[in-house]
Amino acid sequence: MLSHVPYTPPLTSAALPSSLSGLGLPPLPRSKSTLLSPVVLSGLVRVADFSIAALSGLVMAVLYHGEADVTTDLLYGTMIAVAAIGTILMLDILGLYSPRSLATFHRNMPRLLLGWIAAFAAVGLTAFFLKAGAELSRGWMALWFLAGGTALTVERASAGLLFRAMARSGRLQRRAVVYGTGALTDDMIRLLQQDHGADIRIVGVFDDRADGRAEAPAVGYGRIGTLDDLLEVARAMNVDLVIVALPVAGEKRLHDVTSRLSVLPADIRLPAQATQIRLSPRLYSHVGPVAMIDLYDRPIADWGFIAKSLFDKTIGLLCLVALSPVMAAVALAVKLDSRGPVLFRQKRYGFNNELIEVLKFRSMYVDKCDATASRLVTKGDPRVTRVGRFIRKTSLDELPQLFNVIKGELSLVGPRPHAVSAKAEERLYDEIVASYFARHKVKPGITGWAQICGWRGETDTREKIEKRVEHDLYYIENWSVLFDLYILAMTPLALLKSENAY
Repeated sequence: MLSHVPYTPPLTSAALPSSLSGLGLPPLPRSKSTLLSPVVLSGLVRVADFSIAALSGLVMAVLYHGEADVTTDLLYGTMIAVAAIGTILMLDILGLYSPRSLATFHRNMPRLLLGWIAAFAAVGLTAFFLKAGAELSRGWMALWFLAGGTALTVERASAGLLFRAMARSGRLQRRAVVYGTGALTDDMIRLLQQDHGADIRIVGVFDDRADGRAEAPAVGYGRIGTLDDLLEVARAMNVDLVIVALPVAGEKRLHDVTSRLSVLPADIRLPAQATQIRLSPRLYSHVGPVAMIDLYDRPIADWGFIAKSLFDKTIGLLCLVALSPVMAAVALAVKLDSRGPVLFRQKRYGFNNELIEVLKFRSMYVDKCDATASRLVTKGDPRVTRVGRFIRKTSLDELPQLFNVIKGELSLVGPRPHAVSAKAEERLYDEIVASYFARHKVKPGITGWAQICGWRGETDTREKIEKRVEHDLYYIENWSVLFDLYILAMTPLALLKSENAY
């Protein structure tokens, strides 16, 4: 569940793809993501609480004793650290970091004050065991308690107003679709409707069965489409959660459905009531009051999303500055070698199958450029210019994609984006590899795991595209910042092996 981009106006049926306009979908915000991650939000509030507890103690100490006396005093620093750590621990124990509690400050003010008092009690206990009570100023402690408590109250009240505004705009609600109709779906939806604080908004219920078993549930959500419709809706509306409400007893059907859903960049859950087997409570996640079994998790979410975004923008900007002389030289060579524009724009699949326009240095004669890549470039291809052969072999033609990284359309590292009509053995890639579109659960990248493992360049055979997808999926499942750094470090060595790059 990720989402860190500005809210946009509601999506009306007229704005939907024509294939979905007749499904009776509710109006929802349209953007690449409107949901703000609760994990990130609660983390930011934790940072704010820690900072207020620590800074209020330091400021009161400086005002009470003077800077020279305090900044070198280890005892005061220890007490401030104990209070700051104790504050976030106590507030966490009291349940004050959930989105619901953050949005209802007025109800939780007594618990907030209780947490602050408990943190100060920890300071008193620490001073007692260190036998340092006589060395600490009671006046400073009193001022710190009042200032810190006041600042925490103001901060939480402001956060409550902000969270309520975000809740009204829908930015704290996860968009969910349900596959499967019947008693299991009815019971689950009824529980979600009874929980007024649930952060779920159900877009619709889908089922491929057209018989009486797939009629409208009693709770008011009628079947609005099939599994194919669900996949299209999930992509068009950027759904955050897919609930597969099918009994585990129907193993084959459950397997077939979840396999097709696994290509979506969304969390996929199975209600615990779908099976009579009772697992350890630690193995369940919860959607409101409903226990769920996790089938697939959205990759690179929450803090991982932020870390990767910062990594891309920071390193991408540095690379753009460092490589600007090289890019200028390549642009000049392209211009002098053949007539036409320096840059070539090509539509490719991006995150969530969205079309993006990727920038490259032009490597073909202008009247022979293939914008859809319906025909792969081969060795000695007459469409490629003299300069084009060199920059394609060395991947210098890819350098303008750093602008795509800065714009947020690409990552530095990820599955390489393919042109929409790219084929192997006269068949589209998704016709050869069933899990092909699972590559698009994350942003595509300039370089990737497949490229440094030897699967760079031409993908004209079934084996090559299968290996490319296999490595891309491995990267998605095992992503980390260190993994990205390793791939970036190995990319120059991979470029030396250019036998498959034409």
